Amino acid sequence: MRTASQALNDLNAARVQQRYQALAPYLDEKQRRLLAGTEALVAGSGGVEQVAGWLGISPTTVRRGLRELQNPEAIQPERVRRPGGGRRAATEEDPTLLADLEALVAPSTRGDPQSPLRWTCKSTRKLAVELQARGHQVSHTLVAELLHSAGYSLQANRKTLEGGGSPAEREERDAQFEHISERVKEFQAQSQPVISVDCKKKELVGYKNAGQEWQPQKQPEQVRVYDFIDDLGKVAPYGVYDLTQNNAWVSVGTDHDTAAFAVASIGTWWQTMGHEAYQHATRLLITADGGGSNGARNRLWKVQLQALADDTGLEITVCHFPPGTSKWNSIEHRLFSYITQNWRGRPLVSHEVVINLIANTTTRTGLKVNAGLDTNTYPTGVKVSDDELDALNLSPDRFHGEWNYTIRPHQHKSN
Repeated sequence: MRTASQALNDLNAARVQQRYQALAPYLDEKQRRLLAGTEALVAGSGGVEQVAGWLGISPTTVRRGLRELQNPEAIQPERVRRPGGGRRAATEEDPTLLADLEALVAPSTRGDPQSPLRWTCKSTRKLAVELQARGHQVSHTLVAELLHSAGYSLQANRKTLEGGGSPAEREERDAQFEHISERVKEFQAQSQPVISVDCKKKELVGYKNAGQEWQPQKQPEQVRVYDFIDDLGKVAPYGVYDLTQNNAWVSVGTDHDTAAFAVASIGTWWQTMGHEAYQHATRLLITADGGGSNGARNRLWKVQLQALADDTGLEITVCHFPPGTSKWNSIEHRLFSYITQNWRGRPLVSHEVVINLIANTTTRTGLKVNAGLDTNTYPTGVKVSDDELDALNLSPDRFHGEWNYTIRPHQHKSN
């Protein structure tokens, strides 16, 4: 559960980012540095590192701006670089650097699903050595800057043991993370689609939403006072995130979050986005949580996936995250956290507003999101018989077949 201090930190970060993004286009290099220094001064102890992380700039730049504010008489005349001047970024000189770094830390990435902050237990020095072995000219300092700009931080080892279980069980979980990582790389190397799926928590439409946003002074947006459910009710946003294309589809359901709704959302992604991006695809990899509407033990989930495989002709492989490890799922960090940030403080007054806020979610890495309303009915309590389960064309993987399996179409159809 998020603490009050975490919520306040997120709010301060959002405010600093909004001020900086609004003013930065009109300022030169020195003025931006002084603005960052001002924010660090206001933030107080530790403000340099905080502001650098919030704004995605070097702590050295923030620290220099702070010194210049505190000692204006010591400022020496200097040239101001014209836009576009200076040394090219390391990722421009080496286009594959960031992707290779992400691949190294992906199996051990963790974080709060409701925050874009992620962290890794791998040290920057070890990562630098591994990157150098792959032909990249990097130092551990550059690795730290790249991770920081991508929303990572290095945390104490005591946080790596999440959840209970014996050492053997934790070892099994780690092995499953590595297995998922290898399958993802395998599918991507063969230009086959890889998606991460999950259902975001249900949202009550028409009422106050947590957080704050900039509004004209003393003119807050009006919302209902009492949280009674009216005709709009709740909505369940089910997300399908494409790990390779960095785009997503979100079905905003007005009924229950069931396995039928989950697979229908995947089917809509394939029809609207996936098929065009992967016209020659024959296989699909889905990474999903171990429970819920897309759970590993959910019979209806597998029956519905069989219907999707039969309809699309795709061979569907599923890899579930072990119980209690849902925050490792890529969709939490790369989609849902940014949707939460985008509509924080914005009252969800209608279905149209929910759709628009989701579809307008973007990131510095180029995330694109499409969304649509699903008003179909998905009844709960649907039973799947043993005969229906036996009829599935399902092959369990040799490694933890309860978590990893492939469903092949009964009769191949053209994509």
